[in-house]
Parts: sequence; structure tokens; C-alpha cells
Amino acid sequence: MAWVYKANLNTARYGPGGAGTQTAALSFGGYNGSQLSTTEFFNGTSWSSKNGLNTARSVGGSAGTPTAALYFGGGLISGFSNATEAFNGTSWASKNNMNTKRQTVGGCGTQTAALSFGGYNGSSALATTEAFNGTSWTNKNNLNTARSSVGGAGTQTAALSFGGYDGSQLSTTEFFNGTSWSSKNGLNTARSFGGSAGTPTAALYFGGISIYNTAITEAYNGTTWSYRTSMNTVRRNVGGAGSQNAALSFGGYASTYSA
Repeated sequence: MAWVYKANLNTARYGPGGAGTQTAALSFGGYNGSQLSTTEFFNGTSWSSKNGLNTARSVGGSAGTPTAALYFGGGLISGFSNATEAFNGTSWASKNNMNTKRQTVGGCGTQTAALSFGGYNGSSALATTEAFNGTSWTNKNNLNTARSSVGGAGTQTAALSFGGYDGSQLSTTEFFNGTSWSSKNGLNTARSFGGSAGTPTAALYFGGISIYNTAITEAYNGTTWSYRTSMNTVRRNVGGAGSQNAALSFGGYASTYSA
């Protein structure tokens, strides 16, 4: 398993949301000195521009597919968002807000059955978990460890959260069974702001920040994490999509905003 370069995003940015597969992916939102509404579609070869978000923002949670994506929460020009938007392959439509405003949210699932967890509200890392049914958000049992900038994979009733930050970098991994979170073996390298892909029994976490920005890649087999070949470019705030063995990473930040 190795990383290879593909065509760059049209707009360099960190903290974009992501949905889809390695050959059919959607990137949305982000930050490059200002909050962005930018949406792009990747067909396996190149990126093309799509209609943008209604609310420009970055580091929100994401779920779904390129023709049925969901974006929730995120950072605004000033403050934090609980906005939820759904994409139908052409345009974004506003949905009912999350109950808790926050940025650096973990997310997974589908457009009509999404899960959001963790995040940051301006004063502390959060353990908040909410489920979306296509119409509204409902509070669920909290993460065991409150944290922001957390990775996520899976569905609304079988989800994995990993990494994050609560004043220090975390290796924490938890599994959600639709009711509650349970602790699992942690990452080998504690970090946050990485990109994620895959499922709870075949997850991938790449890039992020540990002591410094990193290109580290780890794979999870349902029990433990193991190192894989690192990305070619060191960066944090990475967007991600795809599966453990066919992942896509895009955007991020190292010494500058990345495409």
C-alpha cells in the first residue's frame, strides 16, 4: 500500500469536508485565509467546480456520497456553526441545525443517517454525540473522552472515532454501537487534524499534527492500529474519502495551504 500523487484541487485549502470514494469524491468548504464555500468533484483524474455551500466554513463534520453528501458544524469567520447542509449532486440545501454549535467535528454515516461526535466550542473540547435522521438531530450518549479534531469512519450505528485533541494530542479510539461508546486500542502515534477513510473494522488515518505536522498513515483492523506507508506530503487539516485500501487525501496545511 503506497500513496501516489493525483491532480491537485483547484483551490488550495485546509479543513475541507470529504465524501465518496477514491475515484468519485467530493470536497467542500475549507479555509485559505478566509472561510470557503468551495465545492469540487474528483472523477479519479481531475477536480471540477460545483455549486458552493450556502454557509462558507471549514473543519466541519461530513458524511455521505458525492451525490448525497452532508456537511455539519464548522468554523465561521467569527464563531462556530451548527449549520447542516445536504448536497444532491448539483446544489446544497440547508437542513435543521445540530443542537450544539462546534467546529473540528468528527463525522460519518450517510446523508439521512449521519453521526457527529466531538468538536470544540471556543472554550473546551466536547464529548457531544448527535444523530441525524434526514430531518433533525438527536443527542446520543457522549464520547468517553471529550476531544476536538477527531477522525471518524463507519455508519450511524457502527462508528469509529480516533485521535483528537483535548489540550494534548490523543491516541484514543472508541467504537459506537448505536447506543454507547466503548474504548478500543489506541493509535500508535497520538495526533489530531488527520484525514480519515474506511469502516470501523478497516479504517485509515493519515496526516495530522502530533508534535509537528506529519504524514504518518495508520490502518485499523477492528482490533489494533498498524503503520502503513506515509503520505508523500506532510500536512494537517487533511480532507479524506474512500476505503482503507483505496483512500484519497486532499487539501491541508503544512507551511502553506495545500491543494
